[in-house]
Amino acid sequence: MLNNLEFDIVKKGFEWLSSRQIQSVKELASTVSAHALWGLPNPYTPLLIRKKEGNCWNSSIRDTARACSALSAEGIIFRAPEKWLLSMKTGSSWNEDVYDTAYSLGALADMEVSDREGCGWLYENYGPDWEQVGTTSLVITALKKQDNLTESRDFEAFVRERAEWILSKRKQDGGWEHISTSNLVIQALLLAGFKKELGASIDWLLGKARENGAWGNKEDDINATALTLSTLGMYEKA
Repeated sequence: MLNNLEFDIVKKGFEWLSSRQIQSVKELASTVSAHALWGLPNPYTPLLIRKKEGNCWNSSIRDTARACSALSAEGIIFRAPEKWLLSMKTGSSWNEDVYDTAYSLGALADMEVSDREGCGWLYENYGPDWEQVGTTSLVITALKKQDNLTESRDFEAFVRERAEWILSKRKQDGGWEHISTSNLVIQALLLAGFKKELGASIDWLLGKARENGAWGNKEDDINATALTLSTLGMYEKA
């Protein structure tokens, strides 16, 4: 649980976000998700919806998946983008690409759509080329969301083994190399049930808040700030 000082850091982060002009689908989706996780009024939801072009966002698998996941957090599910995402699947995956496939499977799970074939593709093709903490975290998130949806444990052993590997790569200060990557990692580990191992990482993340309320690597960053606020919201709820 966060203490009062830490809640003040969260409040300042949201205040900083509210002072930004948020335009990109990626940044709007992250911001919508952060507000939803903290149960805050969400003026960014209609902005994100208005970015939709036909049945998708930017004709992009990843942007459409991000938008669908964010809107699902607010209880909004558009079936046309869901069908568009499914129509973009080729064979067992999306473009035989780990990122397109992981984002799509996560979004489908958020919209309560199971795709075990896609999960099987991620699991069967996982190997050295994907063995980076950020990529592995996206794979864990996709598989865990899909397993939770179907109430199955098909990938439980794989998720636990990969989660323990990610934890072994954590730096002594509690973080991983970059703010955004660290957020993806912590969110995946929370989904995988590793909350009790993440106290040092949450402290590291809180310690990276800037005086103005933002987070970022070399400069203030909307996506990094929104991702961090989402992570802190997930930690508080877990």
